[in-house]
Amino acid sequence: MKLIVGLGNPGLQYERTRHNVGFMTVDRLADRHARAAIPRGRFNAVTIEASLPGPGGQEEKCLLVKPTTYMNRSGLAVADVVRFYKVDPVADILILVDDLYLPCGTIRLRDSGSAAGHNGLADIQRCLGSDRYARCRIGIDPPVQIPQADYVLGRFTDDQWPLVDTAISKAADAAELFVRSGMTAAMNKFNGKTEDPPARKPASGPPPSSTDPLSS
Repeated sequence: MKLIVGLGNPGLQYERTRHNVGFMTVDRLADRHARAAIPRGRFNAVTIEASLPGPGGQEEKCLLVKPTTYMNRSGLAVADVVRFYKVDPVADILILVDDLYLPCGTIRLRDSGSAAGHNGLADIQRCLGSDRYARCRIGIDPPVQIPQADYVLGRFTDDQWPLVDTAISKAADAAELFVRSGMTAAMNKFNGKTEDPPARKPASGPPPSSTDPLSS
C-alpha cells in the first residue's frame, strides 16, 4: 500500500488556489487511475482507492488522500492513515505540496529534509516524529508586490496556469514512478538543477489556529 497525499485547504472558496496545487495533483491521479472510485470521508480526509502499476508490472494498491483539516493540521490525516494501514513513512508515503520558492512549471522531489517553513509539512513532521518521508514540491512562483497570505490563497494567473497544468501532470507522473520504482528513480528522472528552497522566517505572533487556511 502506498499513500499519495495532496496538501491543500478544504472548501469551495479554496478550489484551484495556489495553495491547493497538491489537491489538484491528487485529482489528476484519480482521473487517470480511479475514475469509477467513490471518494470516502475518513481519517480526517477524503480518500480514493486506486491501483497503479507497481514493481514488475504488478498492480499496487494506493490510497489518494486529501486532508479535510486546514493546511496547518495536515499531519492529523497522514498520521491516521499511517496508523491504520501500518505503512512505513520512509518507503510508502509521498506528499504533494506547493512551494513559493520554485517557479511555476517546475517540481522538486526529496526523500527527507526540513519543512522549509511550510506549516503543512511541519505538521506532518510533528505528527510522524520524523522528517524522513518523500515529498514532491510543486512551484507556484514567489509573490511580487502581493502579501504572501493573499498570494497563496489566490488563483493562478492566465500566464501561470499553462505552466502549472504542466507541472501538475509532471508531479502525477513522478508519483506514478514513485509507486512503480521508488523515490530514488523518481528523483533521478524529475529533479532538475533548481536549488532547494531556503527556510522561511517564522511568522511573528501566535501559531495559526486549526481553522487557519494558511501555511505561510
